[in-house]
Amino acid sequence: MIKIGITVRNRLGMTKKTIEALKKHSTVPHQLYIFDNMTNYKLENHFALYYGLLNDGHIHQITFNTKESTFDAFSKAVALNQFGRLHEEDPKKDECNFLLFIDNDIIVTPDWDQILLKAWKQINKLSKQHPELKNVKVIGQAPGGIKHGAKLDFQVAGYDAIFGQFGGSAFWSVRPNFYNDVGFLDLKQLVGLSKQHDQKYWRKLSESVKGGKYILGLKHKLCIHCGSLAGSICNTIGRGTVDKKKLEQIKFQEQDKAIDNMTFDEFYNKIINNKKMINNW
Repeated sequence: MIKIGITVRNRLGMTKKTIEALKKHSTVPHQLYIFDNMTNYKLENHFALYYGLLNDGHIHQITFNTKESTFDAFSKAVALNQFGRLHEEDPKKDECNFLLFIDNDIIVTPDWDQILLKAWKQINKLSKQHPELKNVKVIGQAPGGIKHGAKLDFQVAGYDAIFGQFGGSAFWSVRPNFYNDVGFLDLKQLVGLSKQHDQKYWRKLSESVKGGKYILGLKHKLCIHCGSLAGSICNTIGRGTVDKKKLEQIKFQEQDKAIDNMTFDEFYNKIINNKKMINNW
């Protein structure tokens, strides 16, 4: 079983496609935990979406965060801390195969979960022969923002693999003991920021392996990053004060309408055939 924590802010049409991809392209049983962080556009429609998903048993928790419940810190960091603390309370947490962090502009591809499950099992098994693999804290896809990487001499889950550092957390699978092993983010360091979840975790990950490598990227398209189509919340808000103009800009009304008007198959065919999107992340 897999636990999936998805962070959401606006972009309803994109969120629908992200969740639909998880439904259509997953075969391993999973639990989906949604953290809606200060949505300010089509809030009633978000409630309606979540109601339907809860009623059908497709999601297992929905959290609505506000400025107060995120302590004026970067909401993604707060949400994934919340996800981790909930997981740590689970009496059966060690029975979970892995945790997945995913943004609401990520579309998973068919069998993504089977591939990651096979990869984690193989890495755990090979760690006895290759002690350095005990330092694998994250598995994602390559390139995926991975730097200072080296190709392994063997394939993982049937694919070439890069072992390195950094990597974007829009799609991270981590061990079920991640929060006990690597830890939680210190939110005091993220007050007033709209970024740096990844940067803060890169430091913690590096410390956990004494400056070594910690992320494994499979040379296979496990997911497609759609931020270029849906709009980037973090890049639009940027640093400093979040004023009314910025809050209006992150509604991404035209992009949201265009994505929402497409069926899932229409949207998937559009992105899977977009070479720039396929090759960039």
